[in-house]
Amino acid sequence: MEKIHDLVVIGGGPGGYVAAIRAAQLGWDAACIEVEKKLGGTCLRVGCIPSKALLESSERFRAAREDLAGHGVDVADVSLNLEAMMARKSGIVEGLSKGIKGLFRKNKVTRYLGLGSFTGPAKDGVHAIKVAGDDGEQVIGAKNVIIATGSVAAKLRGVEEDGDLIGNSTQALSYPSVPGHLVVIGAGAIGLEMGSVWHRLGAQVTVLEYLPRILPGCDGQIAKEAHKILKRQGLKFQLGVKVTGARKEGDGCVVEVDGADPISCDRVLVSVGRWANTAGLGLEAIGLATNPRGQIEVDRDFGTGIDGVYAIGDVIPGPMLAHKAEEDGVACVEKLVTGYGHVDYDLVPSIVYTEPEVASVGKTEEALKEAGIGYKVGSFPFMANGRAQAHGHPQGSVKILAHSETDRVLGVHIVGPCAGELIGECAAAMTFGASAEDLARTCHAHPTLSETIKEAAMGVDERTIHL
Repeated sequence: MEKIHDLVVIGGGPGGYVAAIRAAQLGWDAACIEVEKKLGGTCLRVGCIPSKALLESSERFRAAREDLAGHGVDVADVSLNLEAMMARKSGIVEGLSKGIKGLFRKNKVTRYLGLGSFTGPAKDGVHAIKVAGDDGEQVIGAKNVIIATGSVAAKLRGVEEDGDLIGNSTQALSYPSVPGHLVVIGAGAIGLEMGSVWHRLGAQVTVLEYLPRILPGCDGQIAKEAHKILKRQGLKFQLGVKVTGARKEGDGCVVEVDGADPISCDRVLVSVGRWANTAGLGLEAIGLATNPRGQIEVDRDFGTGIDGVYAIGDVIPGPMLAHKAEEDGVACVEKLVTGYGHVDYDLVPSIVYTEPEVASVGKTEEALKEAGIGYKVGSFPFMANGRAQAHGHPQGSVKILAHSETDRVLGVHIVGPCAGELIGECAAAMTFGASAEDLARTCHAHPTLSETIKEAAMGVDERTIHL
């Protein structure tokens, strides 16, 4: 072994790089192995960050064409420079990736470029990790190993992905031109976000979903409201349909749908979820098996059952979200070093960055009904909020679910402008056990979008003022 580290993290995504930095802050000799040259994982390179850059740019393009005149701003001959838009996206990714590299230097985290894998069982409490890179192989030692290799886009049987006309979200982030007709398979967060990008830029977008609703897992009422808004924007939906195949045909594609006519289009985006990225890690060499979904099962302390080997983020069961992976990384490391680390998985926010955004934290109304928990509902529409009217996007609403006896907030669900920012207040309040009364009695500045939170909380006791 060339060197033995206190901790080696395999994977340089949100969970991995954060875990390595936190370990270094706590005095450990930490290292991180990442196969890609750019640090940041899928989230930074081909996920969260580039998609949000395109969502922002495409929304500004749409606003320039459709909204600015209503604000008294006349803009003539608005045109799309897709090359410049893509360059902006790439620049943001490059800058943030370099930022993580700088954080590694600052915290003295050793970075290894290559594919990390186990070579066999630990000897004398040290795991041997092979790093296979472009310049050859080396073996390093680790007293502790955290697997943080994230996830990959799931495949759909019968769909012949070619990485070009038929592909996943990675390809959809870099289309060289606006497709005339884009078919999106899957009405989850990724499909709706990328579908929104290309629809704003001029594509006809058809979303196909196997379930009879969009946004599986989201509060049903909020998902229904989001569906109506997106339909009004021009996205077309076919729900409750089964895609049986997709193939290239000529210069375009054909999507086969069970019991319906085939759909001809220019491109197909397959967005049917993600799968744990555990292949090629040499898990069999240490006797570590995965579950049927390819995930690594762990205990409450992220232990895998193999001494000194832990797993976090998308490779373990739970929400596949970057911020959840970061929390996992910090909690895992702090548990190892200090003896204490914790993540409240009941309070992991989720956000869909469409326009308007959809955000939630805590239990849905459906989950509360299924669990037999008594609850009260308070809601408030953005249409009745002065800041939302001035903002120009008064669509959507805030929904608060509170325990029927204790008044403790059990869930908050929002579809509306800046919902992803608003949900932070709710997550913080719920972390400290806030009641709806606590939110209602908190003085919120006027005029702000956050007043909708206050009004919805007041609505739990049927005392909303501005409705």
